[in-house]
Amino acid sequence: MEAVKGTSHIRVALVEDDVHFQNTLTSAIASAPDIALQSVAGTRADGLKALDLAPADVLLVDLGLPDGSGIDVIRAAHRKWPSCNIMVNTTFADEAHVIQSLEAGASGYLLKDSAPKNMLDEIRSLQGGGSPISPLIARQILLRFRAPEPAALPAQPDACKSTPATLSAREKEVLEYITKGFTADEIADLLSVSRHTVLTYFRRIYSKLEVNSKAEAIFEARAQGLV
Repeated sequence: MEAVKGTSHIRVALVEDDVHFQNTLTSAIASAPDIALQSVAGTRADGLKALDLAPADVLLVDLGLPDGSGIDVIRAAHRKWPSCNIMVNTTFADEAHVIQSLEAGASGYLLKDSAPKNMLDEIRSLQGGGSPISPLIARQILLRFRAPEPAALPAQPDACKSTPATLSAREKEVLEYITKGFTADEIADLLSVSRHTVLTYFRRIYSKLEVNSKAEAIFEARAQGLV
């Protein structure tokens, strides 16, 4: 691929505490001839320290860091690295995190519901002037700016309103862990059950919420007031 802006590689800085995701993305980038990983940080503090290095072309930031919010890193990077393209990669799908991230300086917002190797195309898109945004997030943004319906329109009958999903106590507990960004293996350890059991809970939760991924489950659970 032709060099971007006269450089040999797109330099990427990563702020991500999920070691599995870190390793998978690192391997994917290592196989890309046009992308190079400049730095990796697993905490908010280390992410802020990385900003003292030479500016990266693309900064990927998770919001749920163990010592604080990734939004602080985005805000500082926008100030220190004004030419850097910033993209959020997280499990948080609520409007507050989305709007705060965009206002802080992010140009893209992706949910962790696809393989890290697919991030390579998103990195290239971001560097090329695009704004990669997950469909769920794009829908939220559109709904935020959609004009309200005229007040004269009658309210929808109660029968048409969606009924919140009924989850068992254990399913609610697993859902809470999902919204906090825990992996299936981590949840299994916390609950002292097998990974297979946790995946069974995942399937039950997805079925009851009528979703197909963690990101959609978090979005729907918050919309229904379950978490």
